Amino acid sequence: MAQGFGAQTFSALARVDPAHSWIRDRKGGLELELALSQGVPYRIFTLDDPRRVVLDFREADWSGVQGDGLLRSDLAGEATMGLVRPGWSRLVLSLNAPLALQRAALKIDPDSGSAVLTARFIRVSASDFAARAGAPYDAAWALPPAVQKAAPPRDDGVLRVLLDPGHGGIDPGAMRDGIRESTLMLTFARELREALVRAGVEVWMTREDDSFVSLEGRVERAHELGADVLISLHADALAGGGARGTTVHTLSKTATDEASRKLAERHERGDILAGVDLSHSDDVVADVLMDLARMETQPRSEKLADAVVNGLRSAGLPLNSRPRRAAGYSVLKAADIPSILIEVGFLSSDRDRANLLDPVFRAHLSGAVRDAVLAWHLADKAEAPLRRQ
Repeated sequence: MAQGFGAQTFSALARVDPAHSWIRDRKGGLELELALSQGVPYRIFTLDDPRRVVLDFREADWSGVQGDGLLRSDLAGEATMGLVRPGWSRLVLSLNAPLALQRAALKIDPDSGSAVLTARFIRVSASDFAARAGAPYDAAWALPPAVQKAAPPRDDGVLRVLLDPGHGGIDPGAMRDGIRESTLMLTFARELREALVRAGVEVWMTREDDSFVSLEGRVERAHELGADVLISLHADALAGGGARGTTVHTLSKTATDEASRKLAERHERGDILAGVDLSHSDDVVADVLMDLARMETQPRSEKLADAVVNGLRSAGLPLNSRPRRAAGYSVLKAADIPSILIEVGFLSSDRDRANLLDPVFRAHLSGAVRDAVLAWHLADKAEAPLRRQ
């Protein structure tokens, strides 16, 4: 049974003290202790497939806390923490065995106001774990209702682009030498937005700050806004550092190569790290209808990807030896919106990393992407009368 705790009302930001916090195996179960500078509302629940424990907090600061530093456990495989949206943070534990919450308590020192959260989890059967799993509904914790925006008129000739800076919040993406993919892609997305806006394009972003947005939420935003194009921006890191140069990806049920398959898996992993409930089953009928819609949209996505590759090549920018790739990226699954994913470079490459940290290089890159998108848009409009109505 999913459970929530923390009826008290607190204010301000609680800092987590890693020196006095731990997650460890004890007496056949898993125990957690978190030292906080003050009490905050919290809740605890579990999710299945894959098995995870999720702890939500209001106004908790995880700066300086590393999952590896907390974990002293064989029952928990990984600990991730960070923002899931402004004012909300989350700790997610991946589990190596089915565990259920036995007890939890928040003890507050009456003199200092500091607090200690303790929780114990015990082994249960797989079927019992599955029955208990799920995020509980609680109006006090519910996200605000989405504001439904009417799609803008489609006959004004304005190109509408949704830029998607990859990762964010609890999911920082790739990290090298203190550089976070999520931060770097937010910077580049802002620069690309400026370049596009100056060319008369209407531009939105899936996130404006360091907050987490689920893959499904990114696609939903494209539909809510009536976007004509979705462009997801990434800068991954690969073991060995051999990969370098920009690659442009489109959706495919089968990956064009092993590297693309692994990239897609890493991008999907953000939802798992953030504790997104993945238990909903796909609607077979809906999948068939989406496949029909993609029969028209997918060729447009392919042409957009080709235009970006050709634009970068014409601008003399560094491309990967195989710049056009495809895999099953969830963020590209908007059936009616041409969508591409640009790996602008690899943080594991010294050359790419230096380039992406250079504002002059990024300006050159954003200009080339802008020109390619505009060229594609002109060609796409010319072909519109030939498409199935």
